[in-house]
Amino acid sequence: MNFIPIDLSRVDAVIVDLDGTMVDTMGDFNEALNRMLRELALPPIGAEHIEHMVGKGSEHLLVSVLKHVLALDDKALLAIKVEAIYPAAWSSYQRHYLDINGQYARVYAGVADGLAALRAAGLRMACLTNKPTNFALPLLKAKGLDGYFEKVFGGDAFERKKPDPLPLIKTCEALGTTPLRTLMVGDSSNDAQAARAAGCPVVLVTYGYNHGQPVRAVDADGFVDSLTQLL
Repeated sequence: MNFIPIDLSRVDAVIVDLDGTMVDTMGDFNEALNRMLRELALPPIGAEHIEHMVGKGSEHLLVSVLKHVLALDDKALLAIKVEAIYPAAWSSYQRHYLDINGQYARVYAGVADGLAALRAAGLRMACLTNKPTNFALPLLKAKGLDGYFEKVFGGDAFERKKPDPLPLIKTCEALGTTPLRTLMVGDSSNDAQAARAAGCPVVLVTYGYNHGQPVRAVDADGFVDSLTQLL
């Protein structure tokens, strides 16, 4: 059962997550990461594993991927090897991701219509993602979504990333709104935890990643199958 107890007449602004909420970027992640792994002469990784690692920023993603493909039981040795490989992996990943950004990604059904309806309702809008800003901006533009947002903040915009509440608090400040009157729309526990701690109401989409866990088990104010259901 989907439920939306959020009265949008009590909301002045909406903050929307990117990966897993507006755009299915799993194809981009899979392509860029495996190009990186080939360049480093490391084994490939399947998309089914990547899906569980996405959402906490590129640094966390890369470390998780390296740990997976190295597959060492000795945790101390694994940490040493990951630390040694990481700089080359980061450089390679950045290059490959920017090369293919958006080419293997698709906008989820209902996103453009939902964003247009929110804007028509007079709500101020920002995109807040843990994805690096230099990845997020061209992706939004490539998918025709950049025009909906007054502000776009990536995972490198603030000192900490979601699920820390700081990015939401700072985004509310940038929009000139209070957390209580700013709705967070995301796809994972990261978004919900950050919203709860910041004091924002939060609604999650049912089709995203959520680290491979059932999204309906997350503490949120509502769940939608499409952004069009927000209105």
